Amino acid sequence: MPAKIRFGTDGPEVTRVGLGGEGVLRTFGREEEARSVIQAAIDNGIGYFDTAPAYSGSEGYLGEAWRANSGVRETVFHTSKSAQRTASGALADLDRTLETLGTDYLDLWQIHDVRTMDDVQAIEGQGGALEAFVTARERGTVRHIGVTGHHDPRILTHCITHWPLDSVLLPVNPLEGALGGFLTETMPAALERGMAVIAMKILGGGHYVAPESGLTARSLLAYALSHPVTVAIAGCSTPEEVKTLVAAGAEDAPPMGADERRALEDAFRPHARRLAFYRGVL
Repeated sequence: MPAKIRFGTDGPEVTRVGLGGEGVLRTFGREEEARSVIQAAIDNGIGYFDTAPAYSGSEGYLGEAWRANSGVRETVFHTSKSAQRTASGALADLDRTLETLGTDYLDLWQIHDVRTMDDVQAIEGQGGALEAFVTARERGTVRHIGVTGHHDPRILTHCITHWPLDSVLLPVNPLEGALGGFLTETMPAALERGMAVIAMKILGGGHYVAPESGLTARSLLAYALSHPVTVAIAGCSTPEEVKTLVAAGAEDAPPMGADERRALEDAFRPHARRLAFYRGVL
């Protein structure tokens, strides 16, 4: 079973690994495969589920799972997101998300994929999406609010230092250890404010996994969890991948030492700029 940790300073306990909304969930028309992955996550003790309206049929697959497993939704920490930049657009997203998931609240709702200062100004300005997020938290429709980004660490750092947030979702992998920014500036700023830190882009959509070179999903997950993150999320396409995710976050999983972490960073360093495909600013 995955280990647990408190979400931020005053949130509930969550599992150290979570099922990401990508992998097979970021599809349409693959209900049976999606069902098997979600059920494997439930059966193996994962209690953190990530999704977003932008992830194709992800919300629909999860909503179907909760309807088929009565009472399970209330036992997990459920997140979603909105990439809308206006308050009205974000609230419309929230209404659709809740209906699709078949729930009346989210444990975490996140301002999705903030990339530029134009995004920031739209979100935090009058009538911007931030108003909707704060209002939804005040009303109890969402328990916590956060921000996500993988484009520019300076932009994400601005968000967590200027907005009343509970969490940040950012990339954590050996490329980021080599490049700096998200791990050296954004993460410390979030931790200083008592925010939960959620790791993504751990496997680079599977592109960073190269078992013949010793780069396994397990080692990359261990790398992410060796940082002061609350949860590491990964999209999965098979029940076997779910089991790898669970094993990496297990209470008895051996921690990755500093030397092994540096070795991974050194292996990626010569290729870091080319492989950081999700970044817009290097």
